[in-house]
Amino acid sequence: MREQERALAWQRHLQEIECGLPGGPGSPGVPRPAYALERPMGERVEAKAAELAALGWTAVSPPTIRRMRTRYRRQGLWGLVDHRTTKPSSRTGRADEQVVVAVLEALRRQRGRSKGTLAGLRELTRQVLAETHGPEAAGLLPPVSTFNRLVRALADPRELPGRPARTASSPAPPFTPAMALRPGEQVMLDTTRLDIMAVSDHGVAGRPELTIALDVATRSILAAVLRPGGTKAVDAALLLAEMAVPHPVRPHWPACLHLAHASIPYERLLDIDARLEHAAARPVIVPETVIIDRGNIYLSAAFRAACETLGVSLQPAPPRQPAAKGPVERTFASINTLFCQYVAGYTGSNVVQRGCDAEKEACWSVAQPRTSSMSGSQPAGSPGPTKACGTPPWPRPPCRRTRCGPRSSPPTATCRCR
Repeated sequence: MREQERALAWQRHLQEIECGLPGGPGSPGVPRPAYALERPMGERVEAKAAELAALGWTAVSPPTIRRMRTRYRRQGLWGLVDHRTTKPSSRTGRADEQVVVAVLEALRRQRGRSKGTLAGLRELTRQVLAETHGPEAAGLLPPVSTFNRLVRALADPRELPGRPARTASSPAPPFTPAMALRPGEQVMLDTTRLDIMAVSDHGVAGRPELTIALDVATRSILAAVLRPGGTKAVDAALLLAEMAVPHPVRPHWPACLHLAHASIPYERLLDIDARLEHAAARPVIVPETVIIDRGNIYLSAAFRAACETLGVSLQPAPPRQPAAKGPVERTFASINTLFCQYVAGYTGSNVVQRGCDAEKEACWSVAQPRTSSMSGSQPAGSPGPTKACGTPPWPRPPCRRTRCGPRSSPPTATCRCR
């Protein structure tokens, strides 16, 4: 029932209680016996409460009718309106004013630069609060869902972090998707360009190409190869070798990345292969089936020969169906959003989200992210990208800019500059 109709209905019922007639004093008709003027007001109120309950009105009791009578005598018909529906609404709701100012400042710092995600903007807002009101002010940040609604209310649609939603729907596949129940049963290989600018050995900034092998059953990255560009068939074959042999631990890697600290029978495996003594906590798997797209490097004779040598079955994905390799595509998206957007030289997922100085911000060589990818192939739940950016596993080169950006907590950390 609309508020206007409900208020008019309340007016008729209250007039019947007061003068015995729904139309008010002077209206034609005879009062009903339950609302005769000779009866006490308390009995008429109780009779009206019983009548409204029989009509299906909820939460209507004699005290409620007395309260509505008081409001009607003071304000007239306007007093019978539910004023919760007439309060002026604010686009920020009940958000703290300090948080609103911090979100606007974070959006201002993002303007003209490569777009990240709402999670990255949340960390930037936390840092703005800490810079403006002290470290304890970071606790004012609302929950994730409330923060996202606040950003959507304050941000210009063209500056809203994240990529636009896809509206096109693909038809249902004709067959049931295959299920991988054990490690190595299905391994997906794919190559993509990372959303960062890195400096090659020739001093030229460009987007490096990352090739990974993803185990479908465990969603683990078994091996990864990072090149400045132009991935070759030998790089794809190198992934097979990386998966099949233990990977040695680098000197600067933390102890949690050693195989000896993993939840596996380490002593029993050490008796089988002595190379596991100083191995990293990465799975050693010879895949049964490798799922590839129809790229030239995967259909080359060199890669096919490597698969035949190891006894690996080669399964091309259906053409023009990106969803057939959904896990590896989603892994690439996670790498770009959880790691790349916190690295200097972030380009965004497309040219619309790219900043004007992305190439000038690039200060890492290709070898340094390659080292990070080797130590970062670990399950979910590892330290977040902001913490990793603050303490990278490689030495920090000097920043090419004069100021450090807000995405790195320590002021001396190499990060995306303003």
